[in-house]
Amino acid sequence: MGARTPGFQATQLTQARLARGLTRIALATAVKRSAPTVSKWESGQQTPDPAALEALAKVLRVPRDYFLNLPFETGERPRFFRSMANATQRSRERITQHLLWLQRISHDLQGWIELPAPAVPDLGGGNVERLQECDIEEAAARVREQWGLWRAPIPDLLLVMENAGIVVGRCAFAAPSIDGVSHWSLADDRPYVLLSADKRTAVRLRFDAAHELGHLVLHRQVDQSALTHRDEFKELENQAHRFASALLMPADGFVNELPEISLEAFRTLKPRWGVSIGAMIYRCKDLGLITEEHAGRLFKYISARGWVRAEPEDERLTLEQPRLMERSIRLLLTQGGFSVEQLLAQLRLHPKDIEALAGLPTGLLSHRREQVRMLPMPKLKAGAEPGAGNAGATREARAEVVAFPGRKGSER
Repeated sequence: MGARTPGFQATQLTQARLARGLTRIALATAVKRSAPTVSKWESGQQTPDPAALEALAKVLRVPRDYFLNLPFETGERPRFFRSMANATQRSRERITQHLLWLQRISHDLQGWIELPAPAVPDLGGGNVERLQECDIEEAAARVREQWGLWRAPIPDLLLVMENAGIVVGRCAFAAPSIDGVSHWSLADDRPYVLLSADKRTAVRLRFDAAHELGHLVLHRQVDQSALTHRDEFKELENQAHRFASALLMPADGFVNELPEISLEAFRTLKPRWGVSIGAMIYRCKDLGLITEEHAGRLFKYISARGWVRAEPEDERLTLEQPRLMERSIRLLLTQGGFSVEQLLAQLRLHPKDIEALAGLPTGLLSHRREQVRMLPMPKLKAGAEPGAGNAGATREARAEVVAFPGRKGSER
């Protein structure tokens, strides 16, 4: 059978289906076609007719032009899922596609916007099995030193990560067993972190982000096969967990402010250090300040006070928000000469998906109702043609690049 949609990209259909968590049978039912027909579309043996293409776009909530996009490749470096061992394959596939969409948005925006250069050190070495606890503590200390954080609390971890060139996004995972995913994309040689936006407290979000940062710092050279072996995967998770704890609570700085080992002391320090009381207990145990038995008693006290599901201060602490993608898009809409329609035509994703992944207010792109306001960063590339052609063509026309200011947490 001849092609009925010239330029149709089968991979795009598969990715959109996985992003929506649909099986081929479910998609076939929704578009009133047979499952074998959907399989032939995804394998490239056939392409959908115009009516079927319209139905696919509606069911999968993507623009029709989405299916004409060339496949976007980010390389075979491993994707680290926090709590991956407890997640279903379908959930991992769905979240992987949303991460891919975030990476594609970022990659396209970089045709017009200069993002901070990645400044994430590779400290794991080739053999992570040899990493000792002291090595992980040292790695966290080196990251703090390189980023100018020293021994003080980190007021806004996501801001610090973005200033170090990490693109961070948040979206609803609808998968309680997955808190985040990280990946170093080879498409732009840039690290990415996607965090769950499902009922997360501020302290949990920060720890999840620090955990994913641990993977980026320690496990960049890990082979994908390591994630399929339970023991190896567990060890990688333990290492990322220890890194997160050391990063958020550096030994000297945290201990110097701890007057005593008690729940009330932890409760007092929680707003300043931005970590949970439970995390502080574990940190004290890791540092040898308390025994495992003592830690067990403290957790029993937490349970007796009803703090297992909700700790004190959880409602008062504000969730950190990614800024980099939001400010980049706002800049294009205010100083880059783009209309909303032009931007959507370039990105070829559903407006609500772009809003969610880029941290934009709901309706900014999908309803066109909110007035776009200018924010101070990032900087527009000189010489970029606003809204003209595709992202690749615009990249070739750029002239001098204006970089971001410094990467320290206090500088934005």
